[in-house]
Amino acid sequence: MSPRRPPPEAAPSLATEIEGYRRDPKFRAMLHGQEFRFTTAWGLFSPREVDLGSALLIDHLDAVGVAEGDDTIDIGCGYGAIGLVLASMAPKGETWLLDKDFVAVERARLNAEANRLTNVTTMLSNGLSAVPRGRLFDVATANLPAKAGNEMLTLILADAHAHLKPGGRLTVVTTNALRRFIERMFDELFGNSEKVKQGRLHTVTMAVKPPRE
Repeated sequence: MSPRRPPPEAAPSLATEIEGYRRDPKFRAMLHGQEFRFTTAWGLFSPREVDLGSALLIDHLDAVGVAEGDDTIDIGCGYGAIGLVLASMAPKGETWLLDKDFVAVERARLNAEANRLTNVTTMLSNGLSAVPRGRLFDVATANLPAKAGNEMLTLILADAHAHLKPGGRLTVVTTNALRRFIERMFDELFGNSEKVKQGRLHTVTMAVKPPRE
């Protein structure tokens, strides 16, 4: 008679699984040569790690030329990955993080505090709708979701242009499918467009607001 096999380990109960989901995901990431700590939330985009598009943009922020005194803004900030890197690159300026999701805004605020970045302002805003008229920035960034639709993307790009100082830079990352649309909009709004980096799935594109318009 062959020996009895031990019974398989019991799978975690659904109740245990649910309780695990009530705890916010947390992770650390090396971004632009610095370690950041993030607390996220289920339902936010890419809650377990910085998504590929944001990582590609962050990897090429040096091409934007962020100075330590620049005022910067990240549109659709999520839990703050791009915006917190901007804040660390421009410690003598102000960095604004905007999102239309109140959970994202709250996590971005908490993550700024956790990473000891005191030059960060977080704001609930659909695009740039909550930014006061006349508030201008040196650098604007965005990881633009294709699902937002061309209408909303057009508004974001136009409003970002309006809130940039002369010589200010707007840098966005999109799926490659949106690359031509972004180039066309940049050429119409700014009169210029530069492909900073095209990866397998995403493209980083930058435009510069002319010194005088």
